[in-house]
Amino acid sequence: MKKRLTRISLIFFLVAAFPPGALAGGMFGPPQTLSAAAGGLNTAIGYLYHEDTYKNHPRHKMRHNIIYSQAAWGKSGMWEIYGRLAAADMKMSDAFRSCLPAAMNIGSEFHDYWKFFGTLGAKGFYPVNRFFGGGIFMQASYNPGKYTDETPVLYNGSFFVADLEIKNLWDINLGAGLQATLPGGIRAYAGPFVYLARADARMSHNIPGLPLGTEKTFLKNKSPGGGYFGADIPLIRGFRLNIEGQYTSRFSAGAAISYVY
Repeated sequence: MKKRLTRISLIFFLVAAFPPGALAGGMFGPPQTLSAAAGGLNTAIGYLYHEDTYKNHPRHKMRHNIIYSQAAWGKSGMWEIYGRLAAADMKMSDAFRSCLPAAMNIGSEFHDYWKFFGTLGAKGFYPVNRFFGGGIFMQASYNPGKYTDETPVLYNGSFFVADLEIKNLWDINLGAGLQATLPGGIRAYAGPFVYLARADARMSHNIPGLPLGTEKTFLKNKSPGGGYFGADIPLIRGFRLNIEGQYTSRFSAGAAISYVY
């Protein structure tokens, strides 16, 4: 037991040593690790539709379509570390909405296309018996790209184009989960998590009535935590299907196909 806890602590220390960083880096997955019993590699590809609420002074609904590939190494029922390469778009509501009639613009939603980011994570699992167990995980992501969009603005009779830039997106998630193994080898799981997410935003012009200006503004997550639940379903020849939902201030959902070597 002491050796197992020591290994789990070491994994979390190694992950924390990397610069954390991005938006939601994908699903959390079941608490029980997928690697072979003797230890080894597993890979996955996944998709997550992610929604969250960010705030500076007003609140903005942030939406992402995220696709990712993952490589993980660990030992079944004990520990696992993983890395992901992903791409995500971004939509943010009311980024260009003016509260003053003197500033008129066409459309209020910010939208930009795919940017790449990376994720590092680790998890540890403790089996109570053949059917029940629990685990903990840590996951951090960083997006080095810049999301940009523009809107035409008519202000006091003058027409110009205002550009908005959002960059340095990062998040850190820490959570725990309980798992039950059902007939057919299906693993049902659920648990809470806490997280911190940030991004920098800056507008090319200061326009009275718009929520953002030329000074750098920090966008941050509205809710400090949430819950997740899902099912991991065996398919054929080492393949598994993972379906998961996440809830913070808004609901997100995704699916992934994994393969155990």
